[in-house]
Amino acid sequence: MFRRTLPVLAAAVGLAAAAAGPATADDVPADRLPGHRVLDVMTFNIHHAQGTDDVLDLRRVANVIRKSGADVVGLQEVDKHYSARSDWADQPAELAELLGYHVVFGANIDNSPPAPGGHRVQYGTAILSRYPITASDNTWLYKSPGQEQRGLLHATLDVHGRKVEFYNTHLAAGSQADRLQQTAQVVDLIGTRKPGILVGDFNALPAAPESQPLQNAYTDAWAKSLHARGDGATYPAQSPTERIDLIYATRRVTPLVAQVLKDDPAASDHRPLLGKVLV
Repeated sequence: MFRRTLPVLAAAVGLAAAAAGPATADDVPADRLPGHRVLDVMTFNIHHAQGTDDVLDLRRVANVIRKSGADVVGLQEVDKHYSARSDWADQPAELAELLGYHVVFGANIDNSPPAPGGHRVQYGTAILSRYPITASDNTWLYKSPGQEQRGLLHATLDVHGRKVEFYNTHLAAGSQADRLQQTAQVVDLIGTRKPGILVGDFNALPAAPESQPLQNAYTDAWAKSLHARGDGATYPAQSPTERIDLIYATRRVTPLVAQVLKDDPAASDHRPLLGKVLV
């Protein structure tokens, strides 16, 4: 692990387009430079590692993450001893072992073992981090009858001595009314005062009514990055048209770069979104 400062950023990612030029210290407010770090963050709905080719391949997911160079990743649709669809695997632990990362898991479905002495049947979100995770919690979000339980997973990261709050969520897929409640709850839980990053599959476009609490409270990294390429669409993976996987930053975090990754689009039904932020 090496300490990255802003001058290293341009060389690290080829911020390039000639017309735009590289990001430099002049692009970022001076009061956000001393003692700050550049952090590579990702959001990735992995569809329990079942790709669009119907192949279950957790190593393929790990390879996408490894190749991206992400420091911290919010994963959605993660199985932990859930069912035969994922070979009853502990996917968070296996991914952490494959990558050498720290991990926390938030179980939003949490059922009793199918047999005495067995593992609990769980499904939810996970956070993988190169940096130590010093604290974590998972808060269940509003759920109307008949809807699937969703949550907000939170991890406190120690990034070279700097505390960074990282959040990961997956909002309701089938109910706009639930999402309206959930986004307001997320803003209440996170607040705006601490340096923080929120990632997730929000199942709503940025202009949707339910997205407005997030859009008003935080910075949409794709929209506000110094350099972002393309339209930011992540779903469906084979030919994305919907920008529903997003990275948000609190006012004390500066988005620098954002890109939708194109490597191995068959790995999941979503494409991962990668961003660089100054924390």
